[in-house]
Amino acid sequence: MSAALEAIFWLSCTLIVWTQAGYGLALALIAHLSPRRRSSAREPEAQELPPLSLIIAAHDEQEVIAAKVANALALDYPRERLEVVVACDGCSDETAAAARAAGADLVLELPRAGKIRAQDSAVERSHGELLAFSDANALWEPDAARTLVAAFADPHVGYACGQVRFVQAASGAQAGNQEGVYWHYELMLRALESRLSSITAGNGAIYATRRESYLVVDPIMGHDLSLPFNMVKRGWRAVYEPAARASEKMVPSLSGEFARKRRMMSHTWPILLRGGMLSPRGYPPGYALMIFSHRLLRYSTPMLHLLALAVNIALVAAGSSPLYVATLALQLALLGAAALAGAVRLRPLLIARYYVLTTASPAAGLWDWLRHGTPASWEAAEGTR
Repeated sequence: MSAALEAIFWLSCTLIVWTQAGYGLALALIAHLSPRRRSSAREPEAQELPPLSLIIAAHDEQEVIAAKVANALALDYPRERLEVVVACDGCSDETAAAARAAGADLVLELPRAGKIRAQDSAVERSHGELLAFSDANALWEPDAARTLVAAFADPHVGYACGQVRFVQAASGAQAGNQEGVYWHYELMLRALESRLSSITAGNGAIYATRRESYLVVDPIMGHDLSLPFNMVKRGWRAVYEPAARASEKMVPSLSGEFARKRRMMSHTWPILLRGGMLSPRGYPPGYALMIFSHRLLRYSTPMLHLLALAVNIALVAAGSSPLYVATLALQLALLGAAALAGAVRLRPLLIARYYVLTTASPAAGLWDWLRHGTPASWEAAEGTR
């Protein structure tokens, strides 16, 4: 029995370490040893730029929509080739009027059906050869559209996402939310995945597709996760263009970040378990390993942690090697540091608290989805407007 428990414990620990650190190291090593993929992407001349529809789904965004439309119109992209579309998803405020006054080319006033259906409606009514998408609170840098569009010079690319930078007023121990620490690592993984194959997830602040590659998905299954792997299954590449930059406000508090991730994970589990992500059909072998390592294992981390903790306690109770006393002490120290961060604002403690709460969010999102399903509608995260 002890041998079986030890095997379960070390397997759980190995999978946690692999998804959190080993996977990134392996990607970096493979990228170092592999010849760099030659890209045909280049920034097109103004006369070569394809017609682009920039679609902004909005629900009650009257506070920020005018600035977003102004930001879109200020992009370094020929005005006659840029169509700015605002899709109002059941807005009860002045979002539509503010968008029109700011100069949006097309403003759709739609019944509340969720972000995905608002985007679908905008795609149907828009005219661009390429379709770009952004959030109402995300501001693009002037050259972002040109840089994103350049990715599609490669005829195999069906989806491209840019780099979103999260902005917060405080830093270090003064910042309640330590999302920036994780996000830098996530972007590094995304760059390596894109170089070697295709990315396994995007972001909602800045991304684009070809019109012919755009997919209509279940309204509870957001584009960030459902589009990249589906592109790969259909023979397209999904790439990351870090030079196409946008910024948006970070959720200021860690409790708000946990709530945001919990909501996101309630949309993620349906994609994972019934949306086709786990089916290997259509995946190259390397991409299948990426999905397993970066998505399935990452989202299973809370269950792996609980399993490791429970088995570790059983091993210590059974009088196993002192090694297991040390491993149990390490696990309890992590939990203790996370608890202490509520009273003592030291950076290492805050990072421990961030890790514990965000690691718990997939389990909380799974519980929410299983208990009462996932609504298609959404609300703006705390403090991001």
